[in-house]
Amino acid sequence: MPELPEVESLREFLDTHLTGQEIARVLPLNISVLKTYDPPLTAVEGATVTAVQRHGKWLDITAGGLHLVIHLARAGWLRWSDEFPAAPPRPGKGPLALRTVLASGAGFDLTEAGTTKRLAVHLVRDVAQVPGVARLGPDPLAADFDRDAFAALLADERRQIKGALRDQGLIAGIGNAYSDEILHAAKMSPFKPVQNLDEEEVTAVYEALRSTLGEALERSRGVAAGRLKAEKKSGLRVHGRTGQPCPVCGDTIREVSFSDSSLQYCPTCQTGGKPLADRRMSRLLK
Repeated sequence: MPELPEVESLREFLDTHLTGQEIARVLPLNISVLKTYDPPLTAVEGATVTAVQRHGKWLDITAGGLHLVIHLARAGWLRWSDEFPAAPPRPGKGPLALRTVLASGAGFDLTEAGTTKRLAVHLVRDVAQVPGVARLGPDPLAADFDRDAFAALLADERRQIKGALRDQGLIAGIGNAYSDEILHAAKMSPFKPVQNLDEEEVTAVYEALRSTLGEALERSRGVAAGRLKAEKKSGLRVHGRTGQPCPVCGDTIREVSFSDSSLQYCPTCQTGGKPLADRRMSRLLK
């Protein structure tokens, strides 16, 4: 799933390529992708793009006073093309979900692999009309998101730290992969209860959060959209690397599987050498 660094890089790319350009057509090829119907997608046709923003993991393209808001979900992606064929694509064929064509002939496709369709496109007059955007917590790379702001967010938390970091209503933009990376950098078990963190541990997680996301963003910056997924994977130290050696200590990276996801961690770096039980209600094996 694209997370904050990749979505921010897509935003920068689209800001360069879309701002000042006229939208000629927006073609939904899979009706499930479109989550709003008023105003219709035709309302932005002929409008000029004035801004491209990011809200957590959401992209927000402003044109004609309207907001085309996109969430790529787990298997979605954006593919840019400098020129499209004259004939429109056929609906329902392959992963193509939506095509946006500029008056110049360039534009982008939204695609989604797999059978579970979660990619979402909203066209709204006010971005706050998108429920997923309205509930977002603060951006973790914002200038005013300091250690005290982070500590304040955690003050009333009773969840495990992994779940708290992934909650978009608490902090925007962090998903499964970067929460694994942050906790590895902070040398912390993903299942440690937030209420048990001392002041030094809160600082360690905050510093790991800022450095991990900041470094990932720098790696992604300027990378072509088609290479961002590979760039993300190449920079991960534990996530998606089950069975491989930890790049810090050499221990074998382990995994905990859930019904629809999994996490990876290093026992030596994060859990005192003890493996975590591989079940939904995981706890340290005794």
